[in-house]
Amino acid sequence: MNMLTEAPPHSPNSLSSAGLAVEVRGLTRQYGPNSVLRGLDLVIRPGEFVALLGRSGSGKSTLLRTLAGLDPAPPGTLVAPAALGVVFQEPRLLPWKRVWKNVVLGLRLPDARPRAEAALREVGLSHRLNAWPLTLSGGEAQRAALARALVREPALLLLDEPFAALDALTRLRMQDLVLDLWRAHLPAVLLVTHDVDEALTLADRVLMLEDGKIALELPVSMPRPRRHESAVFGELRRELLSALGVVV
Repeated sequence: MNMLTEAPPHSPNSLSSAGLAVEVRGLTRQYGPNSVLRGLDLVIRPGEFVALLGRSGSGKSTLLRTLAGLDPAPPGTLVAPAALGVVFQEPRLLPWKRVWKNVVLGLRLPDARPRAEAALREVGLSHRLNAWPLTLSGGEAQRAALARALVREPALLLLDEPFAALDALTRLRMQDLVLDLWRAHLPAVLLVTHDVDEALTLADRVLMLEDGKIALELPVSMPRPRRHESAVFGELRRELLSALGVVV
């Protein structure tokens, strides 16, 4: 594997030669006296779906924000693709812009509207193209946020607890939608979640963040769709819950 270079965040340098979508080496993030990440190492392969678990305050969102370039990483610690999309827990739609204009916000494209239409069609929102964001349901707003990420044709899709505020049924539907979109586009995905079942349902690999480092790595080789009542699913759930300090 090539050594990391002194490249700025999201430089494509060494991605193809390393065969990785994301490579993090020795990442430390400290805010005042508090160390959030402590020499963290992480690799994600192209097209891989990775879920990240951890207790509140373990640094999950800090890592995601660093990968997104919102908190730039120290030189030499991070290589990630320039083409990325981010979906947060809140849809973060501008209420004074129509849905389709929110989807292409910040993009300078001559064919912006057709691109927005195509992305909204993929997430099942073509009928809400000209709607105002405040008229959308919670699930519809998150679909619009997904469309905004997809329209950028990301090589890396970052999901920061995107379904946490949704009701249980809508959450299950959104999980199915994310899987369908992932299969269609095959970006590398990093999903931050508190939900063990969600992580096991969606991911190829589940990581546990503790004390600023990856403390557990659990491959999930079950075929999709995954049955929560299966013996393998139950065994993996117990292992993750135990690692999180939950007695089952």
